[in-house]
Amino acid sequence: MNTDGRVNKKAINMLRIEMALRNSITKAATAATLERQIFDFLGYQWVPILANFLYIMAIILGIFGTIQYRPKYLVMYAGWLVLWVAWNTFIICFYLEVGQLSRDRDFVMTFNTSLHRSWWMQNGPGCVATQVTSADQAPEDHHVITVSGCLLDYQYIEVTSSSLQILLALCGFVYACYVSKVFMEEEDSFDFIGGFDSYGYQAPQKTSHLQLQPLYTIPSRNTGQNKQGTSWS
Repeated sequence: MNTDGRVNKKAINMLRIEMALRNSITKAATAATLERQIFDFLGYQWVPILANFLYIMAIILGIFGTIQYRPKYLVMYAGWLVLWVAWNTFIICFYLEVGQLSRDRDFVMTFNTSLHRSWWMQNGPGCVATQVTSADQAPEDHHVITVSGCLLDYQYIEVTSSSLQILLALCGFVYACYVSKVFMEEEDSFDFIGGFDSYGYQAPQKTSHLQLQPLYTIPSRNTGQNKQGTSWS
C-alpha cells in the first residue's frame, strides 16, 4: 500500500471516530435532557422546562452545524454550553442551599407562581407521601404532605442530574471547539464554500461585449460633397 493510501485510510478512520463521538455525545445529551424535561413537567418546574427546551434547540443547532460544516453554528453551540454549565451549577447550589439559597423558602423554579417542588420529592425511590389533613397553613388548592422512607432525598437526585448535564456539556464543548477548529483550518487551506483557489483556478477574464462596430454607412448630401456618416452600435 502506498503512502497516499495509508494517509487516506487514516483520515477515514479519524472521520469515523469523530462521527461516532459526535453521535454518542448528542444522543446522551438529548436523552438526558428529555428525561429531565419529563420530570420537570410532572413537577411543574417552569424555569427548568424553559431552559431544557432552549438546550434541545442548541443541540439541534450543533448537529446542523456539524452536518453542514458550519463552524459559526458550532461556536454558538459552544457558547450556549457555557451558559448551560452555569445554569446547572446554580441548580446544584440551589438544592444544596449554598449561601442564602433555600429550596424550602425560594420558589425560583416555578417563577414564584406556585408551591410545587421537584417531582422526586414525593416519588423518589422508597418515598411514602402522607397527606396531613389537619394542617391549616396550606394555601387554597394545596395540601400539606409528609414524606418518609426515602432511600435518596430528592435534592441529591436533582444534584446528580445536574452533575450529569455538566459532564455531558463539557464533553460537548470540547468536541464543538475541536470540530469548529478543524472546519476553520479547512476553510483556510481550501476555499471550502465552493471555491477552487487551492487548485489555482482563475475565473475567465471578462470580455467586453460593448465594442463599437460599424454596421452601415449613410451617404450625406451636403453642398455637393460626398460625406459618409457612420452608425455605431
